[in-house]
Amino acid sequence: MTSSNQSTSSSNRMAVPEAKEAMNRMKMEVASELGVPLTQGYNGNLTSAQNGSVGGEMVRQMIKKQEESMSGK
Repeated sequence: MTSSNQSTSSSNRMAVPEAKEAMNRMKMEVASELGVPLTQGYNGNLTSAQNGSVGGEMVRQMIKKQEESMSGK
């Protein structure tokens, strides 16, 4: 394995492995809300824009929840 592969694979690991199931549920919920036909397993048939919209919305929701938590709401 080259060093670039090692850094890529390490960046794909979850910081909190116990959260993996919750992240997968969130991903599927967001995809459903956005109308992206995401399935469990391989999704190579989806465009980069479709996949990016799911990831982007997940980040927006996580940031919003953290901001609410930090502000005491």
